Amino acid sequence: MIKQAIIPLAGLGTRLLPLTSVFAKELLPINGKPGIEYILDECIEAGIKEIIFIISKKKKMIKNYFYNDYFYEKIIKKKKDPRIIKEYKKILKYKKMIKFVYQNKPLGTGDAVLKTKKYIKDSFFLMLLPDDLIINHNCSKSMIYTHQKYKSSVIASMSVKKKNVSRWGIFKLKKKLDRKNFLIRDVIEKPKVINAPSNKAVIGRYILPKSIFFKLAKQKPGKGGEVHITDAIQSLIYENNNFIAHNFTGKYLDCGSMEGYIKSTLEIAKS
Repeated sequence: MIKQAIIPLAGLGTRLLPLTSVFAKELLPINGKPGIEYILDECIEAGIKEIIFIISKKKKMIKNYFYNDYFYEKIIKKKKDPRIIKEYKKILKYKKMIKFVYQNKPLGTGDAVLKTKKYIKDSFFLMLLPDDLIINHNCSKSMIYTHQKYKSSVIASMSVKKKNVSRWGIFKLKKKLDRKNFLIRDVIEKPKVINAPSNKAVIGRYILPKSIFFKLAKQKPGKGGEVHITDAIQSLIYENNNFIAHNFTGKYLDCGSMEGYIKSTLEIAKS
């Protein structure tokens, strides 16, 4: 079983400026609830027991959000408000599950993943990117089921319009396993429309093997001087490690841009 998850949170959130000039984007409310709590609830429902947050010194307010006990205890003692008591109990539940590691230089998602190496115990772990919300169906849970069925790494996949493929990492597919799952031959980062091998895009949910740390430790920075998780995945695929593209059935919401953040709030309010 997959029992550990990692969530990279060290990014600066420039697409959500000016809000993120003073506030961590993951704590911005979506329909009255911090965005990160939707990700945490997805993990808990999927059976995850430990979650590793990768933050930076600039994002320390995320840790403070879960460690503000004195504030809550003082307010509850004074007001005894049932709503506040309920919220505090929820935060205490989250806090028991969370560890924090730091990535103080923005060297890419691959570098962020590498920071968690000493904490990962089992052969596989889950990674979730917080900008990508998936509602109405637990994507992580269905990916874990696929992992158990095929004993393979799994990446969430979604069909996108052909004209938009250059916005995404796009899968080159090897063969169909069943209605929802395809074996991956390659992952091509943001291809031109004419060069795209499919319209199946990478979405921010991954079940990765512990062996990826070996690749990341030796990997040289790629585009933009960053260590990209995609490069390590490609390297493992070339060495005949199986990765599956999983077509999830939930509704995808992009919370990483201002337009997407507003749309996500409206969509969740309706659901």
